Amino acid sequence: MIDISPEQARTLAAIMAHGSFDAAAAHLSVTPSAISQRIRALEAAVGRPVLTRARPAGLTESGQAVVRFARQLELLSADLAEELQPDQPPDRTRLTLVINSDSLHTWALAGLAAASGTVQLEILREDQEHSLELLRSGAAAAAITATAKPAAGCISRRLGVMRYLPVCTPAFAATWFGAGAAAEALATAPVIVFDRKDDLQDRYLRRFSRKPLQPPRHYVPAAHEFGEAIRLGMGWGMMPEIEIGEDLTRGTLRTLSPRAQVDVTLYWQQWRRGSAALAGVAGAVQTAAAVLR
Repeated sequence: MIDISPEQARTLAAIMAHGSFDAAAAHLSVTPSAISQRIRALEAAVGRPVLTRARPAGLTESGQAVVRFARQLELLSADLAEELQPDQPPDRTRLTLVINSDSLHTWALAGLAAASGTVQLEILREDQEHSLELLRSGAAAAAITATAKPAAGCISRRLGVMRYLPVCTPAFAATWFGAGAAAEALATAPVIVFDRKDDLQDRYLRRFSRKPLQPPRHYVPAAHEFGEAIRLGMGWGMMPEIEIGEDLTRGTLRTLSPRAQVDVTLYWQQWRRGSAALAGVAGAVQTAAAVLR
């Protein structure tokens, strides 16, 4: 049996949260020597390194598990304090979540607002294809992700499907797609991309050519401004169907072709050993996700 003390786990979490042994020592009101001793004892208990010896220090896979343990202890301690002192006003539990920009912009905020009365939330914005690393490292307690398989120490629940449609303005379509959105036109028509992690537009483009199409690209890394760039005619792009219903009805936007879409299934992943606060947020997010397909 591996015997890890809460003090050792919290020390490792403090190093990662504050960036160095010295900063962790200041936060915990101990000496840097005490921090080093705790980490040596922790690695002896684990039987392998928990930190990569680099600047800044990183976590090994074992270190990630220990930091998750430390964060879970914080949540469980808050639950215990509330249970032992039911007459005292409870402190608001701090929770860090990872949510992709489109979900936050279109549907997820309603769920977070419903749960916000009893918690303090920090939202980390990350693409749904890349959010799990923050969950694995212990930096976040839960994430909206496109990965169904649970990360180590986590559970996964399906939320629904975000449907994306390739859209542009009628004027843009007349200029670039007069003969239809065929491969030749898509290779030259400007496209709006959220950031360099955004693969949605390329998923759509791969349907039309065996070779990757490389049209001119504008990078607009904010959900509202991304949509505005398309509405202003800077290019075409993939937008959530639940965001553009009125645009399609009014004719201010049109799809590039009939039945054109890219579907992304979203999942809620959270630490397996959660807390009442985390369960409450999870329930609120799942309720808000009812708008998804």
